[in-house]
Amino acid sequence: MQRYEVEILLVEDDPNDVELTLHALEAGHLINRIQVVRDGEEALDYLFRRGTFSDRDRSCPPRLVLLDLKLPKVDGLEVLRQIKSDTRTKLIPVVILTSSKEERDRLNGYLYGVNSYIQKPVDFDQFRETVRQLGLYWLLLNEPPPAGRYAAE
Repeated sequence: MQRYEVEILLVEDDPNDVELTLHALEAGHLINRIQVVRDGEEALDYLFRRGTFSDRDRSCPPRLVLLDLKLPKVDGLEVLRQIKSDTRTKLIPVVILTSSKEERDRLNGYLYGVNSYIQKPVDFDQFRETVRQLGLYWLLLNEPPPAGRYAAE
């Protein structure tokens, strides 16, 4: 079984959505290790072990990336494009979790290789349940690629 330093990389700039997501995952007892980054540049630095994340263990990729689209510095679609176009990260499941209702965003997400696209519910209870189900599926039910298939460098 592959070991993971971080189970979920949460890429979200809205502090309220970060808090709600963390609460939903913790309340569902689905996650112990989560890394939160607040913009697209920081997400790419984490995934590609640059800057403050240069010493991160490359053999321990996140099991899941929860990605907002409307991010500072580098937008979510560009983050997705870079993740899915690099052999070191392309197999990491990415779920876009966004408030965007734009059909173009959804289409581009799938064109760039997103594994799932979910519009954030505005209702607190629905949002919490959506995040709980995401965690349940991606962390407990989904079978990741064989160990070593994510191996960086």
